[in-house]
Amino acid sequence: MVIPYHRPTGFGVGLPLAGGPFLFSQVAIGHRDGPTEVVPVADVAPAVRERLTRPRPLLARLFPALAGRTAVMGILNVTPDSFSDGGRHAAPEAARAAAQAMAAAGADLIDIGAESTRPGAAPVDLATERARLAAVLPGLAGLAWSIDTRKAAVMGDALAAGAMLVNDVSALGHDPAALALVAASNAPVVLMHAQGDPQTMQQAPHYEDALFDVFDWLAVRIAICEAAGIARDRIIVDPGIGFGKTLDHNLALLRGLALFHDLGVPVLLGASRKQLISRMAGEVPPDERLPGSLALALHAAANAVQIVRVHDVAATVQALSVWHSATALR
Repeated sequence: MVIPYHRPTGFGVGLPLAGGPFLFSQVAIGHRDGPTEVVPVADVAPAVRERLTRPRPLLARLFPALAGRTAVMGILNVTPDSFSDGGRHAAPEAARAAAQAMAAAGADLIDIGAESTRPGAAPVDLATERARLAAVLPGLAGLAWSIDTRKAAVMGDALAAGAMLVNDVSALGHDPAALALVAASNAPVVLMHAQGDPQTMQQAPHYEDALFDVFDWLAVRIAICEAAGIARDRIIVDPGIGFGKTLDHNLALLRGLALFHDLGVPVLLGASRKQLISRMAGEVPPDERLPGSLALALHAAANAVQIVRVHDVAATVQALSVWHSATALR
C-alpha cells in the first residue's frame, strides 16, 4: 500500500494545501512499523509535494462561489428511521420545505437520502427507496442537491432528475452496477469508508491501525474507480466517522484527518450529531449534539477539509463564517 504516509502540518505558512487558502510548511511522514518524522515540505519527494499542493478542480465545478471557504452539505433524510431526524421529513411537503430552508440558510449542497444507514439499520428495498424519493425530487428544481444512496438504479433516477453528485456510503461497492453507472454519467462521487454493512458494522469493528487502514482502503477504492472509467478529478473521499468504528478508531481518524489530503482529492467529513459526541462529552440525544457537531466542523475546517456534511446548516454556516474570518481564511 501507500508507504510512507504523508500528513501535511505546520499550518499558516508555506505552500498552498490542495490549491486552497490553507498553507502548510511541514509534512509528518508516518510508517506502520516506525516513528513519525516531521520534515520541511521542501524535503519531501516532488511527486508527494505536487499531490498535496495541486488544486482540486472539482471544488470549483461543484461550488463556483466557494472562494476557498469550507462547503456545507446539508443532510435531508426522507426516512422514518434515521438516527437523528427519522420521520421528520418523510412527508414530501416537509422534505421540500426543509430543502428550501437549508438552501436559504446557506447550504452549498443538499444531500438527500431515502435509506437509513445508521448502525443497526435494516436494508431498504429498491421500490421503497424509489417511492420515498419520487414524491420529493420534483420539488427540488433550482436547488443544488446530491443523492445519498447505495443503489445504482436510485443513482440513475436522481442524476436524471438533476442531482449534482452521488454520495455512496459503500464507495460504489454495494451494487455491482454502480461503478459503470457513475462512470457513464460523468457525475462526481463521494467514496466513504465503512467496515461492514449498516446492520452489523458496530458489532466488533477491528483495525490494525485505523488511520492507515482507512487511508489504504480509500486508495484502493479510488484505483478501482479509475479502472472503471471514473477520473480521479471526479472523486471525493470521506473517512466514514461512525461506520464500523469504535470511539478510539474515530479519534484516530479525527486526529490524523489531514492525512487524507495525500490521496490527492477533496475530503468530506460527516460527523454531525453522531454518537461519538456523546462518547466524548456525555450522553445526550442526537438533537442536543449541536455544540459537539460545531466543534467537529471547525476541527475539519482547521485541517483544510473542503466539505462538511451537517444537519444544522444555519449554525454551521455561521460558525464557519466566523472561523474563516477570524483566521483570515475566507
